[in-house]
This record gives sequence, C-alpha cells and structure tokens, in this order.
Amino acid sequence: MSEAKTQIESLRKWVVEHKLRTVGCLWLSGITGSIAYNWSRPNMKTSVKIIHARLHAQALTLGALAGAALVEYYDRTKGTKAS
Repeated sequence: MSEAKTQIESLRKWVVEHKLRTVGCLWLSGITGSIAYNWSRPNMKTSVKIIHARLHAQALTLGALAGAALVEYYDRTKGTKAS
C-alpha cells in the first residue's frame, strides 16, 4: 500500500511540474482516440468525423485544464508548492 501511495505521489508531483505537457498529451490522445472511433463509423462524411474528433478533444482539454487549475489551487491553499 505504501509503494502504491508513493507512485501516486510521484505521478502527482510530475503532473504539477509539467501541467502543459500533461494537457497536451491528453489532447493528443483524445483526438487520436476520437478519430479512431469515428473512422469505424462508415455512415459519416470525413469532414464530420474530423469535426467530431476536434470537439471531443477540445472537451477533454477543457477538463484537463480544469483539473490542472484544481491541482494548482490545492497546492496553493495547502502550501505544498515551493514558490
């Protein structure tokens, strides 16, 4: 249990230090997954597939940015971030 907690803590520390990289990776994985899903649906035009993929990735990015803001707020209120 202790080992799992240290892995989670090290992951959280990495995310705090690399917020934009984390959001960018989430965006890239979101758009890739959405394109893969939409390409499996043959009854849609290509332009519609791309638009849907962009919208899904945009929603995921907004969620990731909100999550990064919550982590930043938590760190500032708890005083765990060294300024």
